[in-house]
Amino acid sequence: MRLNEITYTNAQPVDGYGPGFFRIGGQVYDGAVLTGPTGTSAWAGYSDAQALLALSEHVDVLFIGTGKDLTHIPADLRTTLEEAGLGVEIMNSPAACRTYNVLLSEGRRVALALIPV
Repeated sequence: MRLNEITYTNAQPVDGYGPGFFRIGGQVYDGAVLTGPTGTSAWAGYSDAQALLALSEHVDVLFIGTGKDLTHIPADLRTTLEEAGLGVEIMNSPAACRTYNVLLSEGRRVALALIPV
């Protein structure tokens, strides 16, 4: 087996998560969070579409983690994001973290918006 060191550029992997927090790039963030090639910051949740739209020129796919359980996001939010050219994938937050990390390690243009578990 051959192991390669991964370089993440400006985007950082999700190192862990727990009740109400995420650890991204070694730093702990409480509450909902947005991370990708432009950095990591707090996210106001589904009502903060502008923060997600700002990613449209930097990423091809946005993963939205809906917390512990898979739930639907508001239909108008999904429509807004897709009309801006963002591919949107909805999954529970643990699955979104894992998928984001794998695609990030492959050098893909991805971002992640997370609701805590």
